[in-house]
Order: sequence, then structure tokens, then C-alpha cells
Amino acid sequence: MCISVKNKQTVPNPTRSKVAMLKQLLFDFMKCMMIQMHWLYDTIVDFCFGLYYNNKVKRVPPVKNKLLLESGVAIANKIREGSVTAEEVVQAFIDRCKEVNELLNAVVVERYEEAMKEAREVDELLKTDVDREMLKNTKPYLGVPFTTKESNEAKDMKHTMGMTCRQEHCSTEDATVVGYLKKAGGIIIAKTNIPEMNLWIESRNNVYGQTNNPYDTTRAVGGSSGGEGAILAACGSAISIGSDIGGSIRIPAFYNGVFGHKPSEGTTPIKGVGLRSEDYGNTMVAVGPMCKKAEDLEPLLRVFVGDNITKLKLDTPVDLQNLKIFYQVSSGDIRSSQVSKVMRSTLMKAVRHFGEITGSATKIKMPGSEYSYRLWRYWMTQEEGDFKHLITNKKGVTTATAEICKLVSFKSELTLAAILKLIDMDLLPQENGDWARYFTSNLTKYLVDKLGDNGVLLYPSSPTSVPYHYASYFNPFNFGYWCLFNALRLPVCQVPMGLDSNGLPVGIQVIAAPYNDHLCLAVASELERAFGGWVPPS
Repeated sequence: MCISVKNKQTVPNPTRSKVAMLKQLLFDFMKCMMIQMHWLYDTIVDFCFGLYYNNKVKRVPPVKNKLLLESGVAIANKIREGSVTAEEVVQAFIDRCKEVNELLNAVVVERYEEAMKEAREVDELLKTDVDREMLKNTKPYLGVPFTTKESNEAKDMKHTMGMTCRQEHCSTEDATVVGYLKKAGGIIIAKTNIPEMNLWIESRNNVYGQTNNPYDTTRAVGGSSGGEGAILAACGSAISIGSDIGGSIRIPAFYNGVFGHKPSEGTTPIKGVGLRSEDYGNTMVAVGPMCKKAEDLEPLLRVFVGDNITKLKLDTPVDLQNLKIFYQVSSGDIRSSQVSKVMRSTLMKAVRHFGEITGSATKIKMPGSEYSYRLWRYWMTQEEGDFKHLITNKKGVTTATAEICKLVSFKSELTLAAILKLIDMDLLPQENGDWARYFTSNLTKYLVDKLGDNGVLLYPSSPTSVPYHYASYFNPFNFGYWCLFNALRLPVCQVPMGLDSNGLPVGIQVIAAPYNDHLCLAVASELERAFGGWVPPS
């Protein structure tokens, strides 16, 4: 006798339902306990570091030359108009670098004499009958000083990657994006500090030492573009080139209270960024602008994308009233810190502001955001280059075991962050590829469908405010708030939203669907107008 499955009735099992309910209650209870234990753990860590660093706080001195407070665009206009010379501008920023660097240790390679010579050449050009309007279009940053991280190649400048085995290495050519900004008229004055091989969220290495935060020298500057964030916020640089594979633009931008944008996948060339000798498409790496003022974001992005400008919609006007606004208050990863009251309040200020503009703001929960760090960790294994080979400057291959043995015998030349990376690769279980690809695809589809061509997601910059030096070793999973969007290959803008009660920067991230970077930039400009944006550290 054949029985149709369609007509088969399922009889509820009360016992099974009660068991499932008890299991769920037990799971929720354990989750709650873990969250509370993590809160207590964070409180103890913060208290201990605060006790150690008590009365050691220093801040950079106030800016005397108001020109240093202006955007790169505004400075370029003044140079073209003749109200200030390029020589005066470059000298002012060099003087500021010298004034603050003993406190910050942000600038690690300088070319001040060469920069002054190039500034004088700009002034000589502007004494001729050159078409100023043409210069505005072809060299929008003519005479404007800029810096870039030490890991981005710049001709005739050190390129150590923070590695002692490369400490004498100099570049013979520019990274493509560095060349682009030079062609746009920018004058490079210095390179700034990074973590070893760019792979940590603090800027510290055995070649140059540690960089300090201009708002509070006991605090971290982020990584890997940490020196850039610090020197920008301290007004030692007008504009900056950063790069981002897991938050390397946005972490320093957040920690130092400036703007930073990670562009859409594949829009910026990466040759000369890190140890990359060519461009390739399948990567989480992107080069992007860092700046004090939102008005520099778009023109810098135009410079960096080069011929890929057609992939973006930077000429498309944005009607803020018609934007779809979504927000999420936490990643859901119980291994990361709870989103603090300050960070939640900062996010909700932006949500309420755009809720008033658009009429609504929708709270969402991205499916799988609780796996942020794990997803990024998998996709890092798919990146070009072998870390264990590169960390030796391609002279061999090292291992976690070998470096641990060197560490305990005080013979290791690597930083702790680099050794932890080797431990993660060699000794810890790796992520399942099928699982990671499924959740990445599912999460990307959900978010892209939700945002469409007219939506943005407002997301916390971090669960907590700027940490003390070394404190990030105790909260490594907070990194998930940044690296998720590298795994998803989406454009993200870090937007400063003023300072907290301790005088430390706060902010939020603004995310859009692929190639809708213009929406991120429009939202960033509006938030700057409404809440003030970058605040000088002094």
C-alpha cells in the first residue's frame, strides 16, 4: 500500500517541544552569562590599563597656523589663487610635523628638503600664464603636501614594511596611487608608521617603534595606517593615502577622529601597496583617502581610482531625503566586547538625524554578522602571497614553532603580532571553506538586496572607544566590526562624530552596495555638517 507524503499529518510531540524549549532557554542563559562575564573582563582590563597609564596622558600642542586646519581642496584653491604660496604651505606642514613628532612618533621617513624644492617649482609655474582652470581639473591638489604609510612605495624612500630584515630597503618607483597623487599636484613630505607587515591593529614595529595617539598618548592609533591617522589629526599632513585589507584605513580614522574611506572592490590599483608588485582583481585590499574634512573624500577618490572612475557614480547627485536608512547596533559576536553606551549613543544620533531627514530608519540584523572575524580569517587565506615567506623578506620560510623558540630565547626579530599571526596559521584550526563561502555569499546577497542603489547601513565603528596601547591583545575579536566589510567587498566610510567625555574620538561606519561609494560620501558630508566631524586634538 502506497501512502502519500503530502497527506501525512504530523502529530505534535509535547515532550519534544518542551525539550527544545529547555534547550533554547539554556542556550540563552549561557549566552547571557558569557556576555556578562565578557563585560566584567573588559572592565577589569580597562581598569588595569588605566591604572598603569594614570597621569601619563599627553596631547599635541595647539595649532598656531590656521592654514593647517583647512581641507586639501581649500588649500589648493588658495595656492592657485595666489593668496598663499606652495612654499609657505609645505613649510607650515613640515614645521608642524617637527613640532608633534617627538610626542607621536608618526613620521618615520621624511623628505622635507625635496618637498620644499618641489613647492618652489609649483610657485614658479604659477608665476607664468598657465591656465588656472585647467590646473584645477588636471592637478586638483597642486602644491598640497601629503603623507602615506611606510608600506606604500614612494621612489627613493625607505620601504621596510616594519621588518628589521628590510630596514635598509628603498623603493625605486612609486606605488601606482602615490604616482597618481603626485600627478594630481600633491607633494609628498613624509611616510608614516605601520605595524610589521601591516598585520595588526596597532602601529608598532621593531624598526621604528610605537606611534602614539594625538588625543591621548597612552592610546593606540590603530593599524595599519596608524601613522597616517595620527599625523593627519595632529595637522602634520593635509591629505593622506591609506590602504585597507581588514580595516586598515577605518581603524586609524576612527582612533584619530578623521575621515577614511575604503572603496568598492577592484576600483583602486594596488601595485606598490605592501609587497605587491602587480595589480590583481580578486583581493580584499583597497586604497583609499584619509582626510580631516569630508570635502576631500570625493576628489581624492577620483584621483585614486584613475581609469576605473567609470565603475563609480561620483557624478550622480544624492537626494538625502530619498535615501533608505538601515542600522545595526552590534555584530552579535559574543566573543567581542559589548557595544558601549557611548558608541551606541553615537550611532543612534546618526540614525535619528537621518530618520528625521528621510522619515524612517530600519533596524536590521545581518545574517551571519556574528561570524565577522571568522569569515575574514578564511578569506585572508585566499589572498595572494605567503606570509611565512614574506616575513623573512623572501629569504626562506619560518614557522610558529621556530619563532616561539626564538621568542623565549630572546632571539626573535618579529613583533608579537607577527608571531601570533604565525600561530594562527600553523597551530589553530582553520575555517571550513564551504561554510565560509556560504555565509559570505548569503550575507552579501542579503545586504546588497536590502541596500539596493539607494540605501546605506549605519554601523558601529567599534564596540568601544579608543583602547590603550597593547589592550587590543585582550580583545582581538572586536576587530570583526571592521574586517567584515572587507570580506563582503563593500564600500565603507568611517565618519568622525566628535569626542567622548574623555576627549577621545567617536564615530560610525557608513556602508553601501558595490560601486555606490557616492552614497557613503554624501552621508559623511551630511554627518559632518550636522555634528562637526573632525575635532582638533588640542
